[in-house]
Amino acid sequence: MTLDDYVETFELFDDWDQRYQYLAELGDRLNALPDSLRIEENRVKGCMSQVWVSAYLLPSGLVGFHADCDTSTIKGVLSLLVDLMSDKSIEKVLDTNLDEIFDRLSLDDHLSPNRHFGIYAIVELMKEQVKYLQKQA
Repeated sequence: MTLDDYVETFELFDDWDQRYQYLAELGDRLNALPDSLRIEENRVKGCMSQVWVSAYLLPSGLVGFHADCDTSTIKGVLSLLVDLMSDKSIEKVLDTNLDEIFDRLSLDDHLSPNRHFGIYAIVELMKEQVKYLQKQA
């Protein structure tokens, strides 16, 4: 899905309780993270939840991510981020504008400052890993 698709979906819900439920459902769809990727280098620091992300290159040369989280709301946001940033070129991933995502989905107003900070830490690690892939390519 695109960011526009997520915005349209969010607008279908009457209140934030329903949006949180939708985020939890997105998190349930996230593919399982292999245990071999639950390593310190893949753990997001600065996030209250336990979050792991691992970037990899697809055969097409585009970027993919494995990810997992131990809390439903952040896992849902993580799933959304993985969806928005996967199957994209390295350049597009590095150009991802988290502020735009927060603004368009009104997440600024509905996530605690700690969660907000944690999501920025997630995207920062995702981009750091993609920069590493870029150097290896």
